[in-house]
Amino acid sequence: MATASASGPIKDHPAVVTALLSVVGYTLVVGTFLGVVPASVFPDLSLWQVNRLSDAIAVVNTVATLTLVAGWRWIRRDEVKRHAAAMSSAFGLILLFLVLYLTKIGGGGTKEFVGPQLAYYAYLAMLAIHIVLSVVSVPVVLYALVLGLTHTPAELRETAHARVGKVAAASWILSLSLGVVTYLLLNHVYAWEFVEAAVVSVPVGA
Repeated sequence: MATASASGPIKDHPAVVTALLSVVGYTLVVGTFLGVVPASVFPDLSLWQVNRLSDAIAVVNTVATLTLVAGWRWIRRDEVKRHAAAMSSAFGLILLFLVLYLTKIGGGGTKEFVGPQLAYYAYLAMLAIHIVLSVVSVPVVLYALVLGLTHTPAELRETAHARVGKVAAASWILSLSLGVVTYLLLNHVYAWEFVEAAVVSVPVGA
C-alpha cells in the first residue's frame, strides 16, 4: 500500500499504534452501549430513522464484504495494487459502518428479535459469532492495515502482513456476512421489539 520506505514512529511501532487505535474503537462502542458517551453527541432519532440506518448499515456491510472478497482474490493473483485499493476501501466502509452504527445505538436504540424459539436460538448463535468476531478482529485488522499503509510491497514480505491479513480478512468476511444475515432475519423475516437508547444491557438486536 505504501510507496516509500522511509522510517517513522508509526512504521517502527505498528503494534503500539494498533493497540492505541483498538482502545479508541473499543471505548467508543462500549461507551455508547453503556450510555457513558453523552447523549448530546448523538441526534435524537425517530424509529423510522433507526430503521433506515439499519438498512444503510446492511448495505454498507454487504458492499464491504464483496470488496474484501475481491481484495482476497486479487492478492491471490498477485494483483497488489487492486488488493491494496480493495482493502483500503473496505476499511473506509467499516469506518462508515461504525459512524452509522454508533449513531443508531446512541441516538435511537436497538431492536430485539421476536420470533419462533428455534429461529431465535439460531439468530442468537449467529449474532454471538458476529459480535465476537467483530470484537476480536479489530486489532488484527488494524495491525494488517497499519503494516500495509507504512510498508512497500517488497518490505511487506519481511513482515507478518500476509499471515495476519489472511486471519483478518477471513474473520472480517464471516463477521460481516453473519451481520447481514441477522439483519435480514430481524428486519425482514421475523419481527422485533424496539428498545430505547442508553439502556445498560448487552444488545441482542441490530
